[in-house]
Amino acid sequence: MTHGVYQALVLDLDGTLITDEGGIRPRTLAALRAADARGVRVMIATGRSELGVAPVLVELGMDTPAVVFNGAGLFCPRERRLLEERLLSDRVVERCFEFAERTRLMPVIQVAGAKFAPHPRDAHEERALRGLEGLRHVAFEELPREYVIRITFFSDRHADSDALAAEVEGSIAQPLHLTHFPLNALATHRESALLVADVQPPCRGKGEALRVLEERYGIPRARVVAVGDADNDLPMLSVAGLGVAMENAMPRVLATARRVIGNNNTDTIAELVDELF
Repeated sequence: MTHGVYQALVLDLDGTLITDEGGIRPRTLAALRAADARGVRVMIATGRSELGVAPVLVELGMDTPAVVFNGAGLFCPRERRLLEERLLSDRVVERCFEFAERTRLMPVIQVAGAKFAPHPRDAHEERALRGLEGLRHVAFEELPREYVIRITFFSDRHADSDALAAEVEGSIAQPLHLTHFPLNALATHRESALLVADVQPPCRGKGEALRVLEERYGIPRARVVAVGDADNDLPMLSVAGLGVAMENAMPRVLATARRVIGNNNTDTIAELVDELF
């Protein structure tokens, strides 16, 4: 077991561990595997679904569960299943469907192991949905309404994602965990003009990672380093012993983090691991 100041490292994926080309830099991968071998608990906390995180966990080759769905799920790479799964209430799902019908915004319904969306109506929606793991296109009336973990809305009608989130939250008016961002924040969608709002069940967001580390491994938050780049990383950066922002991070993340390192296309995470662990 590591005897340094920090015992665990929590990493976001897109814009943090993952480069714009979609992989993990070799030096970073080697540094993380070496840290894991020394007893450092390396955990992924992502907005991706369990389907989206699984290939990354295979590449990392570690057994620590990953926080997925922005805190609504905990996925075990060894057993390849969700160990924890929060579901949207029936009332929230009903109001999300009413919102989608009224506004005609594209919804994506996500359940364990699959995603469902209506057929795209234009090239913008088609490109936005491209690459979503496990996506099935069905008629709106056939979208699942039970065992829903997340409902995502895409919009091109709002001034920014804050405005989209405010309308979604006001329309649903129920307890939930809402995350939002411009789709072009993702390297694979740089040309997109769409905005995204994710509706998830009430939780601590990616801050659930620190709860899991303490409950399962006895690691207090003061001994955790968390690294991220986007606003959905704030719940973990603000409570970790050391919150670290990527150089390419969003303004609120840069303002919150205690430290800023290089961008996601460099070996900066490997350098951080070598220094702190």
